[in-house]
Amino acid sequence: MDILLIGSGGREHALAWKLTQSLDCDELYCAPGNAGIAELATCVAIDPMDNGAIVAFCRERNIGFVVVGPEQPLVNGLVDALEAADISAFGPTAAAAQLEGSKGFTKDLCAEFDIPTAAYQRFNNAPKAKMYVRQQMSGGDTPIVIKADGLAAGKGVAVAMTLEEALDAIDACFEGSFGEAGAEVVVEEFLQGEEASLFAICDGQTAMLLGTAQDHKRVGDRDTGPNTGGMGAYSPAPVLSQELIDEVMTDIIVPTLAGMHARGMPFRGILYAGLMITEDGPKLIEYNTRFGDPECQVLMPRLKSDLVELMLAASQGSLLEVPEAEWDDRAALTVVLASKGYPGSYDKNTVIEGIADAEKAGALVFHAGTGRRDGALVATGGRVLNVTALGNSVTQAQKAAYDGVSQIRWDNGFCRSDIGWRAIEREKE
Repeated sequence: MDILLIGSGGREHALAWKLTQSLDCDELYCAPGNAGIAELATCVAIDPMDNGAIVAFCRERNIGFVVVGPEQPLVNGLVDALEAADISAFGPTAAAAQLEGSKGFTKDLCAEFDIPTAAYQRFNNAPKAKMYVRQQMSGGDTPIVIKADGLAAGKGVAVAMTLEEALDAIDACFEGSFGEAGAEVVVEEFLQGEEASLFAICDGQTAMLLGTAQDHKRVGDRDTGPNTGGMGAYSPAPVLSQELIDEVMTDIIVPTLAGMHARGMPFRGILYAGLMITEDGPKLIEYNTRFGDPECQVLMPRLKSDLVELMLAASQGSLLEVPEAEWDDRAALTVVLASKGYPGSYDKNTVIEGIADAEKAGALVFHAGTGRRDGALVATGGRVLNVTALGNSVTQAQKAAYDGVSQIRWDNGFCRSDIGWRAIEREKE
């Protein structure tokens, strides 16, 4: 069948790379895509938020299946529009996508169905939120977390170390720094531990494990500096033992699916659990309702199963009828190359060379923010390339990935030099 992929980032390039390996994929289209995706798919200039234009394109080209990469089109009801037009799609409905689109919705679900997470309160005005924060922080220097309720492109979360920081974060939300996303805030306790991500593919009633990963959010080495969309990742997550994976599936993923079904909004698609591994066991930090970026760029190279088969089964409610996902036992690691200045302002349309040399060195290079200008490959975004490699350990995968990075010639690019450092320290023990 012909497949349409929605999105334009490194996640979508990794998905395109995997989708085209399927016997079920005839021609792949991508809206809007990027320079790397254009080597695998026919890119079409359609706004991912224009549900009507996407439905019209699917009808015109007789698209058999649509795969939605980013969160915004999901929250915007793209899957609902496609299903109403009798077009098969992979991803949750707008109602089910509230698991990512509203942090308050998810916290309330956790409270109702006894899913382990941080203690919290929701507020729709600044004075009450500030009063609560003052009460919670009156005993000392315990940090507290302030979250804009809606989608804020990863920027709506503040870990406040002082009361002043907490009050400033509340003001930022209610004064419009995050647009409509900050119309309500969630204030929650600060969880101590190590973060990890677990992915499950869901068909409304059944969940199948689809890998684990850990990423690096901060821009600088040793996890310093401002938060970003992610500067690198590795899979599997060493901190998630099989025992912990079983605990997460049993205590977090399965009750979530049951709760969503009970609410009349069954969840189909990717359930991405951001976890904190605390002394009391795994707790849910938040849900995303799609693959992570850059986590997808380390999951896809390790996945041996047919991705289209799994996605079709999830969309049709038949995951029990397909085999469990099979994985390459090796570790995968990806290094993000970003434009100098990111996550602040940066120059665009700077020339990049050496991608073929990196691939000859054994790396996979997934494009995140690239385009073509006068025949040259140029950077069009903040996070621009994902250089990914496999190895028998995270140490080996890291070396192979950085060997690939060293082949790329881009004066305006930078990357962290220590992706995977925690896992590598574990391997030395």
